[in-house]
Amino acid sequence: MQEGRLFNMVYYLLHRGHASAPELAEKFEVSVRTIYRDIDKLSSAGIPIYAEAGRNGGIFLKQDYVLDRTVFSDSEKEELLMALQSLTATKRLDNTGVLSKLSSLFNLKSSDWVEVDFSRWHEGQIDNTQFEALKSAVIHQHYLMITYVGMNGTCGERKIAPVKLIYKSKAWYLKAYCQNKKAYRLFKLTRILNISLSGETFSNLPEEVLAENAEQSYRTIKLQFPKTMAYRVYDEFNQDDVSLMENGDLFVSTQMPEDTWLVGFLLSFGTEVEIIEPTSLQKIVAEQALKIFEKNKS
Repeated sequence: MQEGRLFNMVYYLLHRGHASAPELAEKFEVSVRTIYRDIDKLSSAGIPIYAEAGRNGGIFLKQDYVLDRTVFSDSEKEELLMALQSLTATKRLDNTGVLSKLSSLFNLKSSDWVEVDFSRWHEGQIDNTQFEALKSAVIHQHYLMITYVGMNGTCGERKIAPVKLIYKSKAWYLKAYCQNKKAYRLFKLTRILNISLSGETFSNLPEEVLAENAEQSYRTIKLQFPKTMAYRVYDEFNQDDVSLMENGDLFVSTQMPEDTWLVGFLLSFGTEVEIIEPTSLQKIVAEQALKIFEKNKS
């Protein structure tokens, strides 16, 4: 327990720069006297930690201090290498150099027991080039001009300030401040057709404001599938949202955004899905299915 607190205290100071003894005592739920005893123990162990009195005083770490490899336990070292190996396996982030250096530093050989691959089956070099360009723009805060295909099928130019790359629901997204919409948006990477640097950089972006009705965009969707669709149902939905019916069919109750994506998603099941609720969604999917039939009938 004490070793964990000592390490977390060093990590906290590395992140914050400095802190007062009462602040550390409150964070780690110990007395101020215990904090000062911890400082003495860290100092005795060779950690360049010190206290300064006065108005601008507090507990400090030497500015150029970095964590020594001995701070990590063997299991923590293995977990860190595994995490880097997993990211490297995505073919999006090239951590091979860092992985090799840390393996040597920790005197451990990273085992090849896990592989995570987020790429598309037909992925080409263009995907990797695009991802690297976006990563660089996020890190260096460069405005981007993109050609984007929206959910309504429109294709247009957007000027965006990229903030973060996000992997969610089996797809990569770019969170960015859209100058066209004057708001934060999520852009699905597969829908970004072209990317170019605008030559401008950004620093202070508007504060993100969450819509008051954001939660209302997610409704309870109830679906029923035949047991022959179990392979896909468990692929697409959380196990906790799936229940078995007496006849072996599968009943799904989950929260999903009721939008054009959801309609297309349900249509992808063809005749193997029955929408129980909401009835408004039943009507929309049925109308779209009829349009598909009319367009493709011979």
